[in-house]
Amino acid sequence: MRCVTRLFITGITCFLVLPAYADTDLRHVKLHDLFFGEVLFDAYQNKYFEALSKLDNELNQYSDVDEKKLDPLYSNIGQAKFSVGDIELQYRMTQRAGDAIQAVLGAGVDVATRNRAALQLGRLYYKKGEPQQVLYALNLIQKEPRKSHYEAFYSLDILRRKKTDHFKQKVAYLRALAYLDTGQFNKSVNILQSLKNEEIFKGYVLYNLGTALISDGREKQGIHIFDRLGQIKSNKKDVLALKDKANLKLAYHYVEKKDAKQAKKYFDRVRLQGPFSNRALLGSGWVSASQGHYDRALVPWTLLSQRNETNAAVQEAMMAVPYAYSKLKVYGKSANLYSRAMDVFSHEINRLDESIKSIREGNFLKALLDKHAAKDKNWVVSLRKLPDTPETRYLLDLLASNNFQQSYKNYMDLSRLRHYLVTWLDSLDAYEELINLRRSYQQPLLPVIGEKFRKIDARMKLRLEQRNNLNTKINNMLIAPRPEYLATADERIALDRLTRIKQYLVTHPQLRNKKIDDRIARLNGVILWRVRSEFNQRLTNAYNDLHQLDGIIEILKLRYNSFIRTRQAATQSYEGYDRIIRQLRTHLHAEQKKLDSVMAKQGRIIEAMASSELDARRKRLEAYQIKARFALAENYDRATKSQQDEETRRQHKGQTGKSPKKILAPEKNKHKKNKQKVNDKGLSLDEQLKRRLEKNNNSTEKAVKNIWSERKHGDENKGKNKGPWIRNAVNPSLEGAK
Repeated sequence: MRCVTRLFITGITCFLVLPAYADTDLRHVKLHDLFFGEVLFDAYQNKYFEALSKLDNELNQYSDVDEKKLDPLYSNIGQAKFSVGDIELQYRMTQRAGDAIQAVLGAGVDVATRNRAALQLGRLYYKKGEPQQVLYALNLIQKEPRKSHYEAFYSLDILRRKKTDHFKQKVAYLRALAYLDTGQFNKSVNILQSLKNEEIFKGYVLYNLGTALISDGREKQGIHIFDRLGQIKSNKKDVLALKDKANLKLAYHYVEKKDAKQAKKYFDRVRLQGPFSNRALLGSGWVSASQGHYDRALVPWTLLSQRNETNAAVQEAMMAVPYAYSKLKVYGKSANLYSRAMDVFSHEINRLDESIKSIREGNFLKALLDKHAAKDKNWVVSLRKLPDTPETRYLLDLLASNNFQQSYKNYMDLSRLRHYLVTWLDSLDAYEELINLRRSYQQPLLPVIGEKFRKIDARMKLRLEQRNNLNTKINNMLIAPRPEYLATADERIALDRLTRIKQYLVTHPQLRNKKIDDRIARLNGVILWRVRSEFNQRLTNAYNDLHQLDGIIEILKLRYNSFIRTRQAATQSYEGYDRIIRQLRTHLHAEQKKLDSVMAKQGRIIEAMASSELDARRKRLEAYQIKARFALAENYDRATKSQQDEETRRQHKGQTGKSPKKILAPEKNKHKKNKQKVNDKGLSLDEQLKRRLEKNNNSTEKAVKNIWSERKHGDENKGKNKGPWIRNAVNPSLEGAK
């Protein structure tokens, strides 16, 4: 059965692998083992679990073979062992991948495979955050063999049409990153300088080079590199994102240096539709505001405030726009925008509460296991098409976090494993049904077939014995010729008749005469002369006939053996499987329980991460609400004060005909206002109400409610609202793009 299965899979593999071979330009690659080609075919489709399962089975079978040189995998065994670690690394099985790659580094492996394994081991250590181990792995790389050795590797890069002739450059780039993480900035700079013109690292080398120069104290050179990266031309999305990040980094660098002009220049370089556009618009507005140009700050802030309201920068812009209008003394517009921001924040808080509740009820995990997203290679795009429900509303925002994304991938992998276990358990039921059908059909037929077979077997043994006797006689006649053995049937009959006539004449001598005896002797002589004279030809014909008989006997033996195997296969097709299936079912059930436990823990981790992120957003919005409420009340005060001043100015002008002395604007009475605020803090609630109402005779009931709300939430938010009430955009870190 195992041989039949391998033969069947081989036939299917021909259809699966050969198109991939033709489309991926592997003309110079000799694929000796089709099963290994099937493994690579699955890996190319990102079916890493299926590829690993088949590759492990293939390697286990190879280890059980006595004459390994006769196995087709022998020619590709080095690549197969290397592919174990490569595919496990793609499947994020970092620990097993490290063990597999280190095994390839042992003896008996060609230099090219060993060097590729060392590079993969270095990448693995880099992902783990162990730069010292990265340098150790890269030091294991020996002198590079011929370039053609690397081109002949069966790897995922080849199948995906990626060129593999940049081995030295990849090693140098990884070494530079390791030096950067270990603080050896000068060595990192030297290597990155040599890689600036490499197209495969376009953008990344410049970003890390600028980071290394700044970290090494050569700030001016680093800024020059970032400026060069900020003006690079490319159509690649990742390079354009690095370009925007470099400009944003330079902009905040000049913000720290209090050089508003340069900061504005780099903020304006960032694309409006890029991933860093929101932070750039927010920073550009604050640069203009720091110069007192609030009218210019309104341009980027207004554009930003019209974007997705779930973004933190957009929410801050919704607070910054009315702040700018208040600075421009457009208090009515400012109050309306603050009121709108409060409504948006209140609506968003309600939506966040719904999402947090839905997550805690388990709906979030159900939404993550979307069937269409699981089948799509670009699953992030599929997640965008999910319906707008509380559990999926903030999913894409959460996926912006690398930790959450990795947790989500792990959860999806566990879900697929659970699907495999369920499928395998169903397959066991199908196998049992198939075995029962075979038993019900074949078991009644086998006794009848066995009885007929015994009769045919006895006749066959008799004919084989007769053939052996003939062969023995013919061989003996070579030593002692016996022509009578080769007489024909007619000749034997004639000799027998002559012998009987002689015996009859002996018993009846009265009938015997010379004429009869001569005639009998003449006939007997003729027959014997013919038999003896034709003995050689007849012996040759006997040998030829025996040879033809041997051919027929061989066909008979083949049919005989085929029948024996078929009868055994029929018997074995339904016997001996019950114990194996029972053991497999028990093992799968145990693994299913273990998987459910691990999946539940991973699900709780994802829910906790999502709830924590959304709760942080909720708290931030609540803080914005409080600030907006205070700012709204302050705008009402300023509007009322402005109206009173204008009324006083008109009254004084009507009485004296002269304009009164110009009343200082609230900004210029900042010290006086702050002193008044300090005095208000020590008053009781009634005294604060009385003073506020005395200042604002035209104040509405809403303003009074705001004061009550301010007092009510004062203790809850104590210590949370220190510092400026508008949150500044975070300065991007100096970590390199890895």
